[in-house]
Amino acid sequence: MNKREKELSKSLRARGIRKRLARKVASATDGSGSPKIARRAMADLASVVAEIQDRLQHGPQKRSAAAKKAARTRKQKARRRSKAAKRAARTRARH
Repeated sequence: MNKREKELSKSLRARGIRKRLARKVASATDGSGSPKIARRAMADLASVVAEIQDRLQHGPQKRSAAAKKAARTRKQKARRRSKAAKRAARTRARH
């Protein structure tokens, strides 16, 4: 393990990555290890970051509220269309 690998490994460990994964990622980034491990770790960490951001911004709750509002609006518009159609049918029936 060269100096760059050790520094990266220490940096990853300081950020909460487990020792074994930190070593494998460090060696993968220097070319001696499998880059597949580093890519997988990167994807896992990215998904964790996305989930944390989503929770901080109340994402699922906001989406749920938006979906309910959209459903309510669609029903309201449908009621209006139906009411207008019935009114038009009555008008046509009179003439």
